[in-house]
Amino acid sequence: MQADLIIINISKLVTLAHNGRPRLGKEMEETATILNKALAVKDGKILEINDSKSIEEKYRNVECIDANGQIATPGFVDCHTHPIFVHTREDEFAMRIQGKTYVEISKAGGGILNTIQTTRDADEDLLFELAKRRILKMIQQGTTTLEAKSGYGLDTENELKQLRVIRRLQEELLIDIVPTFMGAHEFPPEYRNNHSGYVELLCKEMIPAVAEQGIAEFCDVFTEAHTFNIEESRKILSCAAEYGLKLKMHSDEIESIGGAELASEMKCISADHLGSASETGIKALQKAGVVPVLLPATLFSLQSKKYANAKLMMELNLPVAIATDFNPGSCNCDSMSLTMSLACLQMGMTPAASLCAATLNAAFALDRGKIIGSLETGKQADIVLWDIPDLNFIPYHLGSSYITSVLKNGKIVYKAT
Repeated sequence: MQADLIIINISKLVTLAHNGRPRLGKEMEETATILNKALAVKDGKILEINDSKSIEEKYRNVECIDANGQIATPGFVDCHTHPIFVHTREDEFAMRIQGKTYVEISKAGGGILNTIQTTRDADEDLLFELAKRRILKMIQQGTTTLEAKSGYGLDTENELKQLRVIRRLQEELLIDIVPTFMGAHEFPPEYRNNHSGYVELLCKEMIPAVAEQGIAEFCDVFTEAHTFNIEESRKILSCAAEYGLKLKMHSDEIESIGGAELASEMKCISADHLGSASETGIKALQKAGVVPVLLPATLFSLQSKKYANAKLMMELNLPVAIATDFNPGSCNCDSMSLTMSLACLQMGMTPAASLCAATLNAAFALDRGKIIGSLETGKQADIVLWDIPDLNFIPYHLGSSYITSVLKNGKIVYKAT
């Protein structure tokens, strides 16, 4: 079989291959790195991995990328983001520096509520153009698969509008963008004193409309003391499951209220945040096979002194994943490399484990671990080339990017100049 592309002279090919499974606990520190290799790509998938001489001799007269001794890793899988909005909220950053907490800002009408009106007022073209610019920056930093949530409209019309924007982004950009419906992100102003009414709107109008249009793959709920409580969250998730949506949760970010336990009960694909999850909740995730998605950049931005207990999760053989939580307010971080750095510095993960969390395990958090997240025959050729001495350099270096090329399905989507 003829290849479409070959990449030769890769000094270290970090495959993270693991027989179709996520890496659990200590397995996350095993990168399956092979030295001095090359690979061939056909129809967007990895056709063969071998030494450069064998690949060059076997596949002649095809496009060739000479890595010149660079390192190759899987493309980043950013499995938790909120990129569909108009304005950033840097003023709230200044307020947090001055001592205001995230919850205090939210209760005063800031936070998510601050983004709702501008999102409702914006047309689809504006939301699309703004989100496209943001996602292009993420691609430059190695992201080849992105989960994108709605959640800044909080009514049927505007939630569907955001999901249509996400669909347009998927159609135009060359990376995979996974759509998540998150109408249960906050209670909108018109339902501030009628929580049961908003939950009913979600279950009787919004979720059915989303399902009917086939416009989202997942449903996510922000389960927290100041937003949706356990019973409200259970009702919303149960409804979403009845309509065929896969389930995710924002769980125990600020307070431990049983979110991790509910994610386990509901058989969610992932439970995200978990900054305050209890040991009981973490053990429940392990028993239920839920992927914990940790968001250290959010807690760093919120000046938290406490981070998710990644060490305990790994000791319990959980497939820990990480993501940026890119959003307009609490975490305007678009860099998976920086997220890896924070996972190492603030949660004690090793560089190898943080890379696994940002690629293979993050793919399983999107129910795509069989097709992306590692570099092995038959998987999508989602590849990042780095001009660095070792993979430890990725979280070690803070600031500029050492990425030279990003490939999605074997096509170059970014090349450094």
